[in-house]
Amino acid sequence: MTGVKALISGAGIAGPALAYWLARYGAQVTVVESASARRTGGQLIDIRGCGRDVIARAGLAEVVRAARTGADGLSFVDARGRRRASVRADGFGGDGPVADTEILRGALVEILHEATGGSVEYVFGDRIDALDDRRDGVHVTFGKSAPRRFDVVVGADGLHSGVRGLAFGPDGARLRHLGYYVSFWTARNTLGLGDWTEVYSEPGRTVGARAVRGNTRLMTILAFRSAPFRYDPRDTAALKTVVRSRAAGMRWRTDELIDQLEDTPDFYFDACSQVTLPHWSSGRIGLVGDAAFCASPMSGHGTTIALVGAYVLAGELARAEGNVVAGLRAYEERLRPWITRVQRFGQGNGKTMTPRTSAGIAFRRGVVALQERLPLGDLLLRDQIRLSNGFALPDYTPYERTRP
Repeated sequence: MTGVKALISGAGIAGPALAYWLARYGAQVTVVESASARRTGGQLIDIRGCGRDVIARAGLAEVVRAARTGADGLSFVDARGRRRASVRADGFGGDGPVADTEILRGALVEILHEATGGSVEYVFGDRIDALDDRRDGVHVTFGKSAPRRFDVVVGADGLHSGVRGLAFGPDGARLRHLGYYVSFWTARNTLGLGDWTEVYSEPGRTVGARAVRGNTRLMTILAFRSAPFRYDPRDTAALKTVVRSRAAGMRWRTDELIDQLEDTPDFYFDACSQVTLPHWSSGRIGLVGDAAFCASPMSGHGTTIALVGAYVLAGELARAEGNVVAGLRAYEERLRPWITRVQRFGQGNGKTMTPRTSAGIAFRRGVVALQERLPLGDLLLRDQIRLSNGFALPDYTPYERTRP
């Protein structure tokens, strides 16, 4: 790919991961990000199965492992805070309900940025306003920077991708609402949790807390079932009001977590949705990560498929030796069957996270208890474990030109 000019929109996880591999294959890579600086906040994320393999191939396994949050396990609690069923992280090959590799999103972003900083151009505080795919490449108009031409442009800009809108039109039916909403925020560790997660559910809603940052803070989550409703993603005050109203009356220690919403530095709220597209590319313009195939937070595989997607996209572009259109098509052909399986898993996993009835909550607790007690409890999670490891990474080392 020596001499190929690539533009990536989005400096979260998928974007820098793609930049890393493209630079390793010799491309000249630019990443544009609308935020004014790296986004160091964010929720706790999992890296599972073949996602860990990608990290290892990038030579980042040791630094990622050192940055893990150190979770030992998870308990489902009742309204009085009694742990009714638990599962440890050191079982199931690291791919169980609590992944062996859990890391704060901001920490992984920082690692990927440091791995690419010397070989990739980052442009913060700007965005792509227009794309014109011509015979000589993609002519890009930016919000602030001067226009430039690139051989390939990739949208790695998330669920509400601007590149996807420019290349494929308004989202419309391409966003599949799963019937849930989710919110994350950081709180003080008033629960006294140490390297552990506790989850409490009532019919149709779930609240949980996970100890992070040396057990001084909690990464808090609220998930609730709901039909789609309109909201402004930029109106944080209004969204916090939604969270308070949806959590109102919940028992356990929900109130003390909700009371910390006002001062949290990294509040997040969005619908649990999936992106479904007939194609992940149009000409020399492609998509990766949530922009192409968001499986929703309920899948537990969002970071994994972003890392694997970036690896495969870069590798297939390198294999295509300058034929960008062919490389984009090969990437989709190779990856889509596995992504479809992950999305199907995500559609069902929300029911487990936020059961509709008290009977559903009791059933979940019973299943987890069986996993803990049975010698072959991992059989109950066999499909999930197979899914996490269900994609065989191709070998693209023949196309390497440099190591960022």
